[in-house]
Amino acid sequence: MQVRDLRKRYGKIEAVRGISFDVQPGEVFGLLGPNGAGKTTTVEILEGLRRADAGTATVAGVDVFSDPAGVKRRIGVQLQGSAFPDHLTARETVEFFAACYGLDVDALALLRSVDLEERARQQQQTLSGGQRQRLSIATALVNAPQVLFLDEPTTGLDPQARRNLWELIRGIQKRGATVILTTHYLDEAEVLCDRVAIIDEGRIVALDPPRKLVEDLLGRGFAKPVLAQQANLEDVFLDLTGHELRDA
Repeated sequence: MQVRDLRKRYGKIEAVRGISFDVQPGEVFGLLGPNGAGKTTTVEILEGLRRADAGTATVAGVDVFSDPAGVKRRIGVQLQGSAFPDHLTARETVEFFAACYGLDVDALALLRSVDLEERARQQQQTLSGGQRQRLSIATALVNAPQVLFLDEPTTGLDPQARRNLWELIRGIQKRGATVILTTHYLDEAEVLCDRVAIIDEGRIVALDPPRKLVEDLLGRGFAKPVLAQQANLEDVFLDLTGHELRDA
């Protein structure tokens, strides 16, 4: 994935201000930022859902602006709080999404890959929150995407379900997919991401592996009182973007 000088304006508000970055094949790449920072707009542009005002972007080797349909065929998108058709089983839900691509898939194999095979005959609306999130990822995998976009995949989950999702994401990466992850959980980004880009006010203010960002913060003299680890990625994030509460 290659993004160069991406820009998007809504009236007088410039939501994305010249964002540039590369993502390597097989990488888990995190996009982090406060509410309203521009990360959602950036992701929607890369998914071919929103048109940029300027810049260039290629995803899975396809130009996002000249061939958005080609991009959509090569990516998978898991949305926070995905809505599924009512009264379908987990297996039927996967088959429904495959049909949207005109594909005939092994639904049970996909459910097995997200630890849901035993729930194949259960109606999706009766699944737990963590199970629904895993089902959402299964539906995003129906077209064997080269790039998988995950939007806040563990929001609202209990710690056990959250860690289960972490292992699932690692497994998807090991199978060769590139993962673009947005999350507000900084420990999650620190554990899962090979690199993160921190976006604030429409610009990338830092881009590096999480450990490097923490080390750079410590190098600037940051220190926590009486803690075994002096800083973590959350400290980097707050140092770069501020402590004030923001509403989208």
